[in-house]
Amino acid sequence: MKEVLKLIVGCLLLSACSEPALQAPSSRAAVIEVPTNWAVYQKQRTDNIALHIEKHKVAYARFADFPVSQTHGVPYLLLKLLPKVAPEFWPDNENFLSVVGLYKDERNPGYPVARGIGFSGLSRDLRHNTVDAASFTCGGCHIGRVKDDRGKISYLDGGINSEFSVIGFRKRMVDTFSYLSKNHKTKTARDKAVISLFIAALDKVEKELPGYFYNNYRFEDRLFDEAYEKNQIKLFRENASKLIPQYVERIRQVYNGWRMLVEKNYPTAVKEMMDGYGGMEDAIGFNTVDAYLTLKKNPLTNLFAGIPVADVGGQTDIMAVWDQQQRNPRWNAAKDDLIDGGGQWNGHIPLPIYKNIAAQLTLGVENIDVQVSAFSDELLDQLPAAAYPFELDVTLARKGQKLFEENCQICHQANNGKVYNDIGTHPGRAVIADSIISWAAVRSFTEACSPELTVIMHGKENKPCGMYKGVSLKDKAKFAMTRPARHAGYNALPLAGIWAQAPYLHNGSIPTMYHLLMPQTRPERFIKSRLSYDKEKMGFKWEMTGEGDDSGYLFDTTISPALSNTGHDKDIIMNNNQFRLNWDNDESSVRALIEYMKVL
Repeated sequence: MKEVLKLIVGCLLLSACSEPALQAPSSRAAVIEVPTNWAVYQKQRTDNIALHIEKHKVAYARFADFPVSQTHGVPYLLLKLLPKVAPEFWPDNENFLSVVGLYKDERNPGYPVARGIGFSGLSRDLRHNTVDAASFTCGGCHIGRVKDDRGKISYLDGGINSEFSVIGFRKRMVDTFSYLSKNHKTKTARDKAVISLFIAALDKVEKELPGYFYNNYRFEDRLFDEAYEKNQIKLFRENASKLIPQYVERIRQVYNGWRMLVEKNYPTAVKEMMDGYGGMEDAIGFNTVDAYLTLKKNPLTNLFAGIPVADVGGQTDIMAVWDQQQRNPRWNAAKDDLIDGGGQWNGHIPLPIYKNIAAQLTLGVENIDVQVSAFSDELLDQLPAAAYPFELDVTLARKGQKLFEENCQICHQANNGKVYNDIGTHPGRAVIADSIISWAAVRSFTEACSPELTVIMHGKENKPCGMYKGVSLKDKAKFAMTRPARHAGYNALPLAGIWAQAPYLHNGSIPTMYHLLMPQTRPERFIKSRLSYDKEKMGFKWEMTGEGDDSGYLFDTTISPALSNTGHDKDIIMNNNQFRLNWDNDESSVRALIEYMKVL
C-alpha cells in the first residue's frame, strides 16, 4: 500500500478538475511604499535577514546543510571519491560538484562538501555505527546567488539555486558508472571493476590525504576528526562490496525510470529532459518513478502500475521559499477550514509542514527526516526576502507603485489564496489533482508525519504535524491537501523578492519581467541560470550573445508544451473591473512597474 500511495502522490500535476469562476479577492494588504532613502532601506532589509538567521541559526543549519534523509542516498565516501576515480566527469578540484550546479558557500568555511549536500553524520544518532549516507539538502535548491557589477557574489537565503540540476546529478552518476565498467560484459564483472577502482582510490586517499573526507569539520557538539574519518573508512571498506553495487543499481533504476516518464510526457524533448535543466524540477518527482518500478516487480500490482501521463508535462521552476507567512493560510472564524493562502503553484498543499515534506519526497529518498521539514518551517515563516542589490530610481518607482496598485496588487497581495484559471496558461501545467490523487496524497503525507509524530527540536519533544496556528490537526488530515475544486488553476503568489525569482511564469519560460509584461517581446530561446543580472529588464542575464558570460544553458520554449511561454498575456476582468496584464504598447509604464517591483 505504501508504494501505491507514493506512486499516486507523485502525480499531483496530472488530473483535470472542475474550474471555479474567476473572482477577485477583497483587498486587504497595503502596498509597500517606495522608500525615500533606497540605500538605508537596502541595508535594513539585509540586516533583518542576518538577524533572523542568527536568531534561528539552529533551524538554518538544518535547512541549509542537513540531508533530507538520515539513512538513504549515496554513500558519502563514494561521493567524495568521485573526482579521484572519474575526473573525466567530476573535476578533481576544490568543488567537484560545480558541474551539477552546487557551489562552495564561503560563509560556511571548512564544510567538507558543496552547499546542498548533507551527510548523515550531521543528523543521525552517532551511537549507531553506520556508514554515512549523503543526500540533498533544502538549501541545495533554496539558497541562490547573484553577481553584482564587479562580479562579487551575494547569497539569496530562501531564494532559488538556478544552477542546480537534480537530473543532471543523476545522469552524471549513471554515465560515471557506465564509463568505469565499460570493458566488462557481465554485471558481476562490472560490479567488481567499480568496487576495485573505489577501494584503490580510498587506499590512496587514506595514505596521502588525511582529512580529505571530513576536513576535521566541527558542527555544534560534533567533531568529524581523524578518528571519525578513520572509522568511516573502515566501515566503508568492510561494506563496499554490498554498498557500491546497491547504489549503482539504484541510481540506474531511478534514471531509467525517469526515461520512461520523459518518453511519455516529453516526447519532443527527450534529450533535454534526460540531460536535466538547472533550477527546475518535475512535479511528478522521483518517488513516482521509484514506486512504479517497485510495483512492476510485484505480480499483484504489475497490472495497474503505470507511469502517469501528463498532456503538457510537469516541469516547474524551483520556487523561492522566503517569507512563507505571506503564503500560508489562516483559520476561518469557526477554526474548521483554512482560508487565505496555500502552497505550491496553485495552493493545493496549504500547510507549510506538508509543503516541506512534499518537497523532500520528490527527491526520491526513503525515510525522509521530518525534523528537517519542521526546522525549515520555523526558519522560513518570517525569513525576509532578499533586497534588490542595485541602485533604484525612486522617482520612477513611485510612478510604478500607482500602476501596481491599480493592476497587480489585488491578485498578488499576501495571503490571497485564490487560484486563477483564465490567464492564458494551460491548466494542465498547474499542480492539480483529482479526488483520488488528493485522497492518496493525504494518506501519504500523514503517514510520513501524523499529528502524533514526535521529533526533537531545541532539546524538546515537538509534534510538527500536531498543531497549526493554535488549532489541533487531529482529525484534520484533509488539510494535508485540499479538495480539487479549490486548486484548479494557478495561485497568484505574493511578490516578495520578485526581482530574484526570474525567469518568470511557473515553468521559468520568460527571462525577465520586461518580457512578461510585454508578451510580444518574449524570446523563444534564451540563456537560463546565469548569475549576472539585467537591471534594465529585471531578470538574470539572458541574451544569447552572453556578453562574455559563458555560464548558463540554452532554454528553448518551443520544444515541448510544458515549456511554453504563453500565459499572463491578456487583460482580465473581475467584478466588472479590468486589470491590465498586456502592456505591449506602453513601454514607459512597463519601465515604471519594473522599477517599483524591485522594492518588493
